[in-house]
Amino acid sequence: MTALLRTALASLLLASVPAAAAFAYDPSVSGNYLAGRSAAKLRDNDLASGYLSNALNSDIGNPVLTEKIFLLELSEGNIPKAEEFAAEVLKFNSQQRMARIVLGVKDFKARQYAAARGNFGQSAYTPVGELTSWLLAAWSHAGEGDLNPALKTLDRLDSNESFANFKTFHEALIADYLGNAMRAEGAYKRAYEAAGSSLRIVQAYGNFLERHGRAAEAQALYRGFLEGDDNPLIQAALQSSLKGQAPRPFISSPTDGAAEALFSLATSMNDEQSVDVALLYIQLGISLGADSDIMYTLLGDTYESMKRYDKALAAYKRVPAASPLRVNADMEEAVSLQQLGRKDEALAGLRAIVAANPKNYDAIVTLGNLHRANEDFANAAATYDQAIALVEKPGPSNWRLFYFDGISHERLKQWDVAEKQFRKALELSPNEPNVLNYLGYSMIEKKINLHEALEMVKKAVELKPNDGYITDSLGWAYYQLGDYEQAVIYCEKAVELLPADPTIADHLGDAYWRVGRTLEAKFQWQHAKDNKPEPGELKTIEDKLKNGLPPVEPVTPAQNGAPKTNG
Repeated sequence: MTALLRTALASLLLASVPAAAAFAYDPSVSGNYLAGRSAAKLRDNDLASGYLSNALNSDIGNPVLTEKIFLLELSEGNIPKAEEFAAEVLKFNSQQRMARIVLGVKDFKARQYAAARGNFGQSAYTPVGELTSWLLAAWSHAGEGDLNPALKTLDRLDSNESFANFKTFHEALIADYLGNAMRAEGAYKRAYEAAGSSLRIVQAYGNFLERHGRAAEAQALYRGFLEGDDNPLIQAALQSSLKGQAPRPFISSPTDGAAEALFSLATSMNDEQSVDVALLYIQLGISLGADSDIMYTLLGDTYESMKRYDKALAAYKRVPAASPLRVNADMEEAVSLQQLGRKDEALAGLRAIVAANPKNYDAIVTLGNLHRANEDFANAAATYDQAIALVEKPGPSNWRLFYFDGISHERLKQWDVAEKQFRKALELSPNEPNVLNYLGYSMIEKKINLHEALEMVKKAVELKPNDGYITDSLGWAYYQLGDYEQAVIYCEKAVELLPADPTIADHLGDAYWRVGRTLEAKFQWQHAKDNKPEPGELKTIEDKLKNGLPPVEPVTPAQNGAPKTNG
């Protein structure tokens, strides 16, 4: 890096930091800061923490660096370091929410419950902060054996209607832990009525019923859940109940309850904007030591959503061997290995799972997905067909299986089978835009039933108006029908949505050519060529750049399902 560029970067850095936090220019400080910031954007948090720590060593006490390192250490699960940095952060920002929560959890683990509540209370100034603080504060009262103060603390959640399910569930758990069975049962019933599809509510309520001599009711609860979700934890609970094995309490200690609160919060933060906060809560939950199998599974799932597959792999490996979630972890490990480019290991792992249990539907479907991702469509189709054979009565939840099977057969040029599977997927779930688009686009390309195909793709666009691929399909449908003006409209929108896709740019070029906008057509074809199309497409694009398009031929859709032929 030249001296001039270093100076420019340092100037930008100083301009972006509040005056009180700005530090004197030093190449090592700015270089480490910028490298750390770049790593953090890529969510490589351990690398980011290392760079920023180096910067902090050269600028001790810098508040911006201190706060960033605190959050990075917490995200990596380095809790003792996070606690140290949290104390430093509060010296210059006494209301930093996560710092207060981290120190509150530290007090909680030391059974210094009043001090924990003090920290939690000072973090309750945002909706998430309020929900976190009052749940954890309620469990601190439970740690002191005080039911009424715990319930009064939960009452503070009444200020926000969206907190109702959290309140009811944790009221049940706290009353159950403190031995008030009547209060617990009433709250469990309300929680189940409001959110009966919740795994943790079913687990906890069933556990309560079993411990109170009502195993048959618990088993009915488990069976009802399993009708919609073949979850291994509920399967294990049902089998243990049928064997007459008494379960340990769902919550055995206040730290279990606090961990459950953090787990509840983390599972609700499942979008791109909140996943980083979810990671912080999961790491704090793990530090409390409860239900390591489900916490590490959630940690792995979170890292997968962040595309940190190396971290996901490490998290899944920590799920205990005896856990009902171990097979699920093995499957997810295979997915992470695939994403890391270790395809042979991924396939070997899944084949071992299927060999051990040839009726493991989820493992078979996952294996099919990996074959499809590897463009091994013959093995993908055979594997999906194996999964289909296990489904006695397909329901709405099975639509993806038939959709993926249809894709595999279509890529094998087995159109009759593919179309049958696509239509089965739509029969199971009629408003799936991806199925409507794939089937409609395929028929458009084959010039089969063009008017039906057009209606399918129109519906797909209505369902997903901002999907560039689907919008392009509609533009291409109009093109195949000879309505070039409409084709231009939708192909232009598709290019706006996905400007780097070569096929979409190629389609827009064709549409422009047909309406006489030949210069713009050549620009789009060149754009398509520059974006690395498939070899077959590249040859066609180069020919169009040289010669343009041949004269238009009349559209004669096939009526009998066979592709139209030209001559």
